[in-house]
Parts: sequence; structure tokens; C-alpha cells
Amino acid sequence: MVRRGAGRQARTGRLRRDRRGRHPSHKPAGRLGAAAAALCLAAAVPGPSAFAAGEPDPYAFTDGARSVTGAASTADAARLEPGNTYRSSLPGSGKLYYRLDLDATSTAYVSVTAVPGAGTTVAATDGLRISVQSAQGIPCSSQAARFGPSRSPHPIAAWGAREASSGRSLCQGAGAYYVLVERVGAKGSSSDAWPLELAAVSEPPLKRTGATSAPEAWNSASPGPVTSQAVERAGGAGFAAASTVGQGVWRTRIRPGQTLFYKVPVDWGQQPNAIVELGSSSGGSGYVSGALTLSLYNPVRGYVEEAYAGYTGRQTSATLAPLPPVAHANRHGFADQVKGMRFAGLHYLVVHLAAQTADSFGEGPYGLILRVRVDGAAQPGPDYAGRSEPGRLFEVTAHDRAAATPAGADGSSALRALAVGGIGAGTVLLAVLGVWTVLARRRAEAR
Repeated sequence: MVRRGAGRQARTGRLRRDRRGRHPSHKPAGRLGAAAAALCLAAAVPGPSAFAAGEPDPYAFTDGARSVTGAASTADAARLEPGNTYRSSLPGSGKLYYRLDLDATSTAYVSVTAVPGAGTTVAATDGLRISVQSAQGIPCSSQAARFGPSRSPHPIAAWGAREASSGRSLCQGAGAYYVLVERVGAKGSSSDAWPLELAAVSEPPLKRTGATSAPEAWNSASPGPVTSQAVERAGGAGFAAASTVGQGVWRTRIRPGQTLFYKVPVDWGQQPNAIVELGSSSGGSGYVSGALTLSLYNPVRGYVEEAYAGYTGRQTSATLAPLPPVAHANRHGFADQVKGMRFAGLHYLVVHLAAQTADSFGEGPYGLILRVRVDGAAQPGPDYAGRSEPGRLFEVTAHDRAAATPAGADGSSALRALAVGGIGAGTVLLAVLGVWTVLARRRAEAR
């Protein structure tokens, strides 16, 4: 942009010389050219680094998420509607209830993400528990999410479900169901309230009864790592702001205490795998247990599995264990990792670098490599008897596939904005130069 603008300036600046043999525009053109170059440079260079030292980026809640207050009793529980996302708050002690009004045939899921504040104290066993109960108080499902060996405050999510199935006798039928959200506390942890993001989802039944047991055989061998050229792609600050990646090698930087969100299109019949590598530090010494965390969540933000790695200042990595191909029947499996791989769609990879890494090795930022592999050919999905809420949640679209490439929407949006901004600035400058040239010629001719 700077060179192109300067070239045009040179071509349009051939004015008649004055009596002293100088261009009448010599001095103003120099000042204006310098200003043009500075403005073009400002348009071409991004603003302050997103990885500057300081507090981690705040969690990016879903735009337009409704505020809802959890109740101390089921009698006062506010309703959650499938297809919507909500914001709430969980006190340091106590329990919160929310209500689901369900039909008899759809399966409902509720994922709750807790966002403890930076600088708060959490223990490895501290966390969040989600339970879904019937109006009769019968438990339908329960799951807890904990901070684990990282012992670092960061977003964690757990999910609950009311599964509609002819093979079940409990938690069936239409009516009110209740979501219980409670903190799993640990002695010595901070009692600050945690902001919450709740996502309610419904899955339609199948037109015909499908398999009632999970596939018994699948390729459980650890796949080889992807070794292609690394592509720059910054992670998002929340589920709703996750950056799309596909099979390949992706590179960014991360600060202690920061959490990065990515989403990976995984179709029916496909197996996702991921490795995250933390680069070596430039100084410091010691050992940080569980410094690096890599978590996988399914399209309804349901926890599937995670991996940890300690850090000594040398490069280290965390690798997800092999997972089964996505299949509707996986919900009938025994292990949570199998049950979580029950539908196609955008799966989430969440990377966290423990805050205490800064104490031993500095504020960073640290180089991060994410190696993503998606094995298997896409297969036709199940024949649903309706639509999900939100719609098309369990599909992989052509847009998803395009965005997951190195030149995809997430990777090129910044470049497109940069190009538009640069071109816009250049256009304005050229217009100013043109007007100035005409005026200068008129003044010279008048003399």
C-alpha cells in the first residue's frame, strides 16, 4: 500500500517548476507524503498485541444471551428453553435450580460453563456439578467438572441430560424437569461467585429405532501426529467465539491464565484427535504440575475428555486418548468418552495454560502448537424425525468445512479487514493528494 501510494504520488506530482527551479509543491508534498506513509502503515499494522502482559482475556459470553436467576427451590425455578443460551451466577455456597418443560420424545441437554475470576484460589478437586432430575426427584443424569492438576481458575463445563428412550423406565414422559447446579467445593478455595453460561439443547427422536448398543470394535490405536506446515490461528475466548480449525497444524501464543477455544467440524463416522504443544521458555526454572490442559467438548458443550502436561521450561505436550468414531449409538456405551461422541457437528478443543506458570517462567506469551487430526470418511447421519434446537446443530456444513481450512473464514477475516482498512486509507489519501495537486497547479499557473 505504501509503495503503491508513493508511486501514484510521484506520477501526479509532475508540476511546473517555479522561478527558482523548484516544484511549488515540494515542501507540502514531503509532509503530506510522510503523513500518507504513516497512515498507511498504521492501517497495515494491527493494534496492540492481544498477548500483552496482564490479566487473561475475559470469557466471551454468547452475544444476546438472556439473564436468568437460579432459584434456591424447584418451586421458583426459572424456565430454560431449548435452543437458547443464558447467563447466570453461582454463589460460593448453595444450590441453584432451573426448569425444563419437555415433551415425551425429545432428548434434552443442558451444559453449564462456570467462569471463576482470574486470581481466585481453586483446588484440584474444586469444580461444578450438574444434575437433571424429574419432578418426582428421580435423578436422570449427573456430571462433575473439576479444575484437576492445573489448580488454575479457568472456564470449566459440565452437562446433564434427560434422554427419551423406550428402553428406559425412569425420567420419561412429558412434564417439568429440573436442572441442579452446585459447586463442588474444596477447603481453602475462594468463595467468590462464579458467572455461568447455560446452553439448553434438544435432540429429536429417530424416525425408526436405531441400534441399542454402542459399536464394540473401532480403531483405538493412537494415530500419528499431523506434520504439515503450521498456520497461524488465534483461539477464541469462549465457546461462542471459538475459532474454526480442521485437520492440520495450527500455531498461536498463549499467556499464563489464558484459555483458548477452537471448534473442529467432525462428521458422522469420523474420529477426532488432537495434540497441543507448549514451546520452551526463554528463562526461569522449576516445575508446574498440570500447567497445560487440553479438553474436548462435543457440539452441545458436553465434556468428553481431557489431557494434562506438566512444565519445566522445556517444550511439552498433552495428547487426547483415542476416541471412537461419531455414532448415534455411542450414547449406549459405558465410558463417558464413548457416550460423549454421540453426534456430529462442531466439537470444541479448549486449551488452558495455568496461571502459576508465570511464577516460575514469566508472563510470556508462550508459543503454542495445536495438531488436529480427523480420521475417517463422513457417513450419512441418522434419520431424525424432526429438527434440533438450535437448528442444524448435529450437522457439518460446507461453510464449516471451508472455515476449517488454512484459508478459511477465521484465518482470512483478519486479513480481509486489514486489506479493506488499508485500501480505504489509501483511497482517502489518494483523493487528498489529487485535490492538493489540482490546487497546486492552479496556484502555479496564477503566478
